[in-house]
Amino acid sequence: METSSPTQSNFGFLSGVLFWCALVVVSSVYVTTPLTATFSSTFNVTLTNAVLPTSIFSLFYALGFLFFGPLSDRLGRKKTLVIGFMALLVATVCTGFVQQFHLLVIMRGVQGFMAASFAPTALAYVFDMFPRAKIGTAVGLMSFGYVASGIFGQVMAQWINQTFDWSVIFYVFGLFYGLSFVLVLASFPPDQKQTKPPNVIRHFGHGTRIIFRNRALVKCYGITIVLLFTFIGMYTVLGDMLSRSPFSLSDDHILVVRALGLIGMLCSPFAGIFIHRFGKMRILQCGLGLSIIGLVSLGRAEQLVTLTGSTILYVAGISLIFPAIMMLIGGFSGQMRGIANAWYAFILFVGATIGPMCAVSIAAWGGAQLTVLLLGVILIGALIIALSLQKDAERKKAVDSFNQT
Repeated sequence: METSSPTQSNFGFLSGVLFWCALVVVSSVYVTTPLTATFSSTFNVTLTNAVLPTSIFSLFYALGFLFFGPLSDRLGRKKTLVIGFMALLVATVCTGFVQQFHLLVIMRGVQGFMAASFAPTALAYVFDMFPRAKIGTAVGLMSFGYVASGIFGQVMAQWINQTFDWSVIFYVFGLFYGLSFVLVLASFPPDQKQTKPPNVIRHFGHGTRIIFRNRALVKCYGITIVLLFTFIGMYTVLGDMLSRSPFSLSDDHILVVRALGLIGMLCSPFAGIFIHRFGKMRILQCGLGLSIIGLVSLGRAEQLVTLTGSTILYVAGISLIFPAIMMLIGGFSGQMRGIANAWYAFILFVGATIGPMCAVSIAAWGGAQLTVLLLGVILIGALIIALSLQKDAERKKAVDSFNQT
């Protein structure tokens, strides 16, 4: 294996590139969300069918993680990123050219699968190539890009759709992915050269068995599945909560409250500093604690100021949890980091898929406020897991110290 390391002055630039890539890649999850009515009228399909381009992307996005994670272990991180961005560029531009709805759905599936090449591979690259003191900052910026993409993707898509044809959205994002391809190709030092052809299936099966025998990683995944489950679930019922008494807000005012809640995501760029100073485990537990307080306060809020502050507190906690759990998984997984990160991303988006459905079902039965409180209870369970995870981390540290002596 041949490796080369980034120069000290390059870490900031590489971290910025990772933020940009995370922002534009994950934005593709959300770009068709504001286009549901447009697809319905353009292709003469029902509103229920018009959400298929979004749903099929999410499905193949999650499945793609399980392919590209182990592929990056065998093929190399940079090579996988370069190939992935080129394929994503082609798939995205081709999506803009389709004229039939079934082809749009198919191309969104292809686009989602190719987009999955970034997240597990980039995270593994950071752990492989960055010094320990710089990992937290890079992971924090990537997390910031992931969270901010939910707003960036929808706003960009809505603005372009109002000004141009919907297909222009995919041409613009094709340019974004072309720029990302150039940045990764030109600025990322190569991590390894693999001479034999990758046997992805065998490698993935072997790595998966090792990973799921690791009690600490299983606990990390137990925490992971509730993150987007509660995040998207909360925002799914928030609009209903704000539209009813005692708030009775209009759609425009509801949008403002949603946007103000995302102020909490500004914690993400500083998460690396916090982790470096206080440790991954403490930041994870602190983030879970803040999120629990935010959800419980939100579920009991009777004044708009309290409700808005609660959403900010909750999002701030989530923004701290993401980089902490990503770094813990990277630390616990060792040489199987690519596969471990693939399972992390897959499980994360499984939670994102079932969260809204569960939240809507609970809200229909017991109301939005009860739903938010129950989401808080779920996070309490995650905090209990995090507290027990600390013992696993201490045990691993003791074993590593013994092996070094």
